[in-house]
Amino acid sequence: MTHGADPAPVPADTPPSGDGAAPWWRRGLVYQVYIRSFADANGDGTGDVNGLRSKLPYLRDLGVDALWINPWYKSPLADGGYDVADYRAIESRYGDLADAEALITEAHDHGIRIIADVVPNHSSVEHAWFSEAVASAPGSPARARYHIRDGRGPGGTLPPTNWQSVFGGPAWHRLPDGQWYLHLFAPEQPDLNWTNPEVQSEFEAVLRFWLDRHIDGFRVDVAHGLVKDPAYPDLDNATTRMLASSKLPNHAHWDRDGIHEIVRRWRAVLDGYDGDRMMVAEAWVSPERLPLYLRPDEYHQSFNFDLLEASWDAGEMHDIIDSATKAAANVGSTPTWVLSNHDVMRATTRYGLPNGTDWRSWPATGPHEVLDVARGARRARAAALLLLALPGSAYIYQGEELGLPEAWDLPESVLDDPVWERSGHTMRGRDGCRVPLPWSPGGPSNGFGSDAGWLPQPAGWDRLSAEAQTGDPTSSLELFRSAIALRRVHGAVDEQLDWITADDSTLAFRRGSGLTCVVNYGPEPVPLPEHGEILLASGPQAGADRLAPDTAVWLR
Repeated sequence: MTHGADPAPVPADTPPSGDGAAPWWRRGLVYQVYIRSFADANGDGTGDVNGLRSKLPYLRDLGVDALWINPWYKSPLADGGYDVADYRAIESRYGDLADAEALITEAHDHGIRIIADVVPNHSSVEHAWFSEAVASAPGSPARARYHIRDGRGPGGTLPPTNWQSVFGGPAWHRLPDGQWYLHLFAPEQPDLNWTNPEVQSEFEAVLRFWLDRHIDGFRVDVAHGLVKDPAYPDLDNATTRMLASSKLPNHAHWDRDGIHEIVRRWRAVLDGYDGDRMMVAEAWVSPERLPLYLRPDEYHQSFNFDLLEASWDAGEMHDIIDSATKAAANVGSTPTWVLSNHDVMRATTRYGLPNGTDWRSWPATGPHEVLDVARGARRARAAALLLLALPGSAYIYQGEELGLPEAWDLPESVLDDPVWERSGHTMRGRDGCRVPLPWSPGGPSNGFGSDAGWLPQPAGWDRLSAEAQTGDPTSSLELFRSAIALRRVHGAVDEQLDWITADDSTLAFRRGSGLTCVVNYGPEPVPLPEHGEILLASGPQAGADRLAPDTAVWLR
């Protein structure tokens, strides 16, 4: 065990999580790959498909069931690949379609499934459809694939509505002929019109294209944003941002009821293929609305972002977990847990900020001295054990297993995220969690590639590399390896959760297999249950029978 006895041995014939009666995705462990920053095989500073192929043995040994790959399609990368120019082609900086097909085959040989990101809310301005729309006249069929409208005011010089972009500024951009197109994100990402039959048919064809190449599932970007109010009403509060406004009832462009008919058609496509093909939704909606996305004929899963956004508080965590497990069970699904991804501050840094700090705008708008690095690392390790002990599936973001912190002090000259420019340099954006991974100490990028990466790694990342951490029983990597191995035996065999206690400082629950997880959220040590063999701890204990602050333990 990390910080104690050796972990209980894992039987050699233990099947991967989710194998058996339940579909793999109900209890699986998925590893998110931000391909641009994962591994660089050709030395150009950008991660690529062949770099990912070279690390498949590492991922197999880590114990993951599937990889979710962020968009790898042809793209000008105005928003990290979420501006897709061709949904059937691989971006040349990442490789080509043959490389992607080889990756899928080799991953399957290692017992790893592949989930592709699909981006249906918007395309790139470089997509053939948008180029055709710009070249066509107002009212043409080409323009009907997007939300393109006349402006307001004298000469149509004002945007059609007061809607705001998630990345800051107006959500409308004017074309040379005077009409305006909607972009809820960057201007390089025009929103598609999902009332248009061509759009609907095209995306069903795109899903089939990748399913025919043996993709195992899809993560659907902005799953709550496809349908817009056809009346295009102004919003009461034009400055409301995505993470708040998307949870308001009857919003003009978030979480509208028409979304679900689209999803049901997608589900019918997937159900027509052999194997446990699946879809997981990125739906930033209220807890009351989330179960609608998980009905038996819609998504298989939807990320639970409430756990990610929660404060370091036992009571809040209890309520989130209890609500999510019950809501998923009511519609025949399981919760889908996540603590980090490519859009949020890394957990190691986020947990080092005082409760209540707005990590989305830090550090551009706040003092740097509020960050407690050691506390953040302790809490992130404890949160990892909590995540991996919960029933349902869990997603971990590349580098999370290494305990990587946010690279919050990147030079302004290298910032790539459109949030930086669109916010008038008041928000640094998401680049800090997208820095290339360190694989081995030394060289221009600590093993990421033969040259420097597209974003610079902070000083000290050589000590956080996968090679440096391997074999160190106190390292974050070895904690994850032990926890994932134990999860296969004790945590992924059922979907039962029984609460033991949840008070101001302690969260404790038992799984059906007999695994007990205890997390101390308080400032003082707390007693451990009297009976139980310690399997794993996130850090040193306060004594033989006491759990230190900001620490988690698994008992049997």
